[in-house]
Amino acid sequence: QVRLVESGGGLVLAGGSLRLSCVASESIFRFDIMGWYRQAPGKQREMVAIFIGHGSTKYANSVKGRFTISRDNAKNTVALQMNSLKPEDTAVYYCKAVSNEYDYWGQGTQVTVSS
Repeated sequence: QVRLVESGGGLVLAGGSLRLSCVASESIFRFDIMGWYRQAPGKQREMVAIFIGHGSTKYANSVKGRFTISRDNAKNTVALQMNSLKPEDTAVYYCKAVSNEYDYWGQGTQVTVSS
């Protein structure tokens, strides 16, 4: 069973930065897709930033230019650097990994951006 553990959420003022980390219980090379999703209250879960394969990335339009996804294969970690945060970025952020069409999810970490 794959475990994904997120960390790094918190409360920040608008314009500030946070860095989220997701550590996997096994090598992240096995995952076809790995990255970050978020769910705000009353809204559907949405893709934020993901790796497709080992190098290609995809970002939601709302975060392009502000968020950067990165990976450290040696540490089985995917990170999300979030800059210029806005109140609308407030959500629970989830790490997701996909392998052989099976989805694995972390428990989520709360990000709250106050204006």
